Amino acid sequence: MSDEPLPAALRAALGRWRAAGETIAFTNGVFDLLHRGHVDYLEEAAALADRLVVGLNSDASVRRLKGPERPVVPEAERLALLEALGCVDAVVGFDDDTPETLIRAVEPDVLVKGGDWPVERIVGREFVERRGGRVVSVPLTEGFGTSALIERIRAGKSALDP
Repeated sequence: MSDEPLPAALRAALGRWRAAGETIAFTNGVFDLLHRGHVDYLEEAAALADRLVVGLNSDASVRRLKGPERPVVPEAERLALLEALGCVDAVVGFDDDTPETLIRAVEPDVLVKGGDWPVERIVGREFVERRGGRVVSVPLTEGFGTSALIERIRAGKSALDP
């Protein structure tokens, strides 16, 4: 990861999108073991603007936040999976524990997090609102979560086991 939060290609894309009058949503996360809950969430985030930029926690950041056994899927693979989703326009990795620097660099019109984050606790909220943007907490799809998925795998249970 470089000290510059945005790669040149993303800076150029953001400029093109803004010049075309398109709105930009931003969200971030670990997206380890990509599952339906992630996809539902990203599709809802994408529906809030013309373009969706996703900040992806680096492997080092994930270890600091979630412990030494995470991530299960390496950063390069998580990035490739997110880029393959039709609802995602750009993915950018970050090594900090919060996406604050990245949010300031992207300057999104809409800042989105999952429903487990109350709006008042969303990192970058004040910056986005001060610029006239909005902050949205999207409800999570019930029954889906990476931690529960990892526990099911560790227990040797299939998706069909009760």
